Amino acid sequence: MSSSMSSFAPTRDDFASMLDASFSENEAYEGSVVKGIVVAIEKDVAVIDIGLKTEGRIALKEFAGPNRDIVLKVGDEVEVYLERVENALGEAVISRDKARREESWVKLEKAFEAKEKVDGVIFNQVKGGFTVDLDGAVAFLPRSQVDIRPIRDVTPLMGVPQPFEILKMDRRRGNIVVSRRTVLEESRAEQRHEIVANLEEGQVIEGVVKNITDYGAFVDLGGIDGLLHVTDIAWRRVNHPTEVLNIGQTVRVKIIKINHETHRISLGMKQLLEDPWQGIEAKYPLNARLHGRVTNITDYGAFVELEPGIEGLIHVSEMSWTKKNVHPGKIVSTSQEVDVQVLEVDSVKRRISLGLKQTLQNPWEAFAQKHPVGTEVEGEVKNKTEFGLFIGLDGDVDGMVHLSDLDWKRPGEQVIEEYKKGDMVKAQVLDVDVEKERISLGIKQLGGDPFAQKVEGEADLRKGAVVTCEINEVKEGGLEVTIVGTDMTAFIKRNELARDRADQRPERFAVGEKVDGRITIFDRKARKVSVSIKALEMAEEKEAIATYGSADSGASLGDILGAALKARGDKKD
Repeated sequence: MSSSMSSFAPTRDDFASMLDASFSENEAYEGSVVKGIVVAIEKDVAVIDIGLKTEGRIALKEFAGPNRDIVLKVGDEVEVYLERVENALGEAVISRDKARREESWVKLEKAFEAKEKVDGVIFNQVKGGFTVDLDGAVAFLPRSQVDIRPIRDVTPLMGVPQPFEILKMDRRRGNIVVSRRTVLEESRAEQRHEIVANLEEGQVIEGVVKNITDYGAFVDLGGIDGLLHVTDIAWRRVNHPTEVLNIGQTVRVKIIKINHETHRISLGMKQLLEDPWQGIEAKYPLNARLHGRVTNITDYGAFVELEPGIEGLIHVSEMSWTKKNVHPGKIVSTSQEVDVQVLEVDSVKRRISLGLKQTLQNPWEAFAQKHPVGTEVEGEVKNKTEFGLFIGLDGDVDGMVHLSDLDWKRPGEQVIEEYKKGDMVKAQVLDVDVEKERISLGIKQLGGDPFAQKVEGEADLRKGAVVTCEINEVKEGGLEVTIVGTDMTAFIKRNELARDRADQRPERFAVGEKVDGRITIFDRKARKVSVSIKALEMAEEKEAIATYGSADSGASLGDILGAALKARGDKKD
C-alpha cells in the first residue's frame, strides 16, 4: 500500500523543477498575485512555496467558499496574493482570498464592460438585500432586484448558482451591485417574443384570469398576459370586471390587437357573441315608447339599458319639462325602471338618444287647455326681476307679469316694490306660448281698464263727453280731479277753469267740490285724459244762443245762459 502511494508522491527534485518553472514565469512582488506550490498540508493550514526564502501559510478555509468544498492536495499549483515578503516570524504573508478577489475583479470588469452575465451564489441576507459570491468577489443584490415581482421567501434561491447582471462597479471602494431581475426580464422578453410570434389577430384561444383591476382583467395566454378591457367583456354595461370574472377562471377570448413592439395584446370576450347593435334602427324606430332600467348617472344625463348590450342616453335637457338646471340624479336613480321615447338612433356611433319628458304631457299644453286666455289664476311670487314678477302656477310652470301689466295708473318700477317672494297673488292669463314655454300674466287686468269704463247714464268715455268731476287736490297750476262714476283721474289746467280770465283762479275751488267739464284729451295709448270747464262753458253758451236766441233778440246773455242751465238741470233731474 505504501509502495503504491510513494510512486505517486512528488520527490524533492520534482518540487524544485516546478518551483524553478514558476519563478521563471513570475517574480514575487508585494501587492501582486503570484503562483505557488502546495508543499504541505498541516491540519487546517496549507504551506505554500512561492520561491522565496521561506514559505507562506494560508488557512484551508480560504480555499473554500459558499457552497464550495476544499479540494486541495500537496503539489497543487495555486495563485496567492503576496502581502509581504517576510514578516516578523520570517514567513511570507500570503492570501488566497485576496488572490481570488483580484482574479474575480479582473473577470467581472471585463464582463461589465461587455454587458455579459456573470454566475454567482446568494449566500447571505443583509439590510436592504442580499450578498452574492461572484467567484471570490462579494456583490450586493438589492431586494428590489431579486425578482420581477416582490417575493416573500428567498430561501429557495439561496446557495443556488445562477446568472446575474452587474449594474454598478467601484473597484476603489470595492462595491459591486448586481441584479437577478434584469436577467429574468430579458429571458421573459425572449419568451414573450416567441409566444407573440405564434399569435395572430382574430385568433380565438383560451386563457386563465390572472389579475383583475378596475379597468379590466389580465389573462395568461400561456406565458404572456393579454388585457381584457372592461368594455370588451360583454356588450352590456359592466361596472366592474368582478361582476363577470374571477381570478383563476378559464375564459375563451378573441385576440383583438397585437403590438409586436411592446408585446401588448388586447383581448375581447363580447366579440365572440352576436352584436346586438346589428339592425338597431328597425328594432328601435323613432318616437317609439320603450321601457328600460337606469344603469348609470352622469352630470350630463342618465344611461338606460333597453336590453342586454343596448343602452341609450337621456340627455339632461330631455329629462324634465320644467327642471332645467337640476342634476339628473335628482330626477332619476340608478336601477330605476323608466319609460322613454326614442329621439335618435345612430348605428355607426352606436348611440341612441332617449327622452324622458316626452313620455309626459307638456305642462304648457296642459295649462293652456285648463286655463285659456282671460282665466283668473292664483300663485306664489317665485322671483322678482328688473322686468317683472314670476308666479308659480299649476303644473309646476311659471308665468310672468311684466312691469307694464302690474297697475293701470302707476309705473311698474314703483308698484313691483310692493311685492315680495312668497306672496300669493291673483292674475289674469294674457297669453300662453307652448313652443317657447312662456305664460304671460297681468295683474292690472283683473280691475278692468279705466279707459274702457262708462259713466252711468252716459256713453263711453271719449273726447267731447261731458263729465262731473270731484276735486281731489287744488294746485297752483290747476285741479286734480276724479271723474265721478269711475276711478279715472284727470287734470284741469288753470287756463281751463273758466271762460273768463278773471275766474281762472284755482283758489276758487275746494277739495271735495264737484264741477262739470268737457273731456278735451282722451288718449288710450298714452293713458292720458284732460278735462276743461272752460270748454264746457263755451259749448253751453254756443248751444244756448242757438236754442234761446241771440243777444240781439232783446234777451240778455245772462238770461239765455240761465235758461240753458235750468234746462240742463231739469234734464239731470
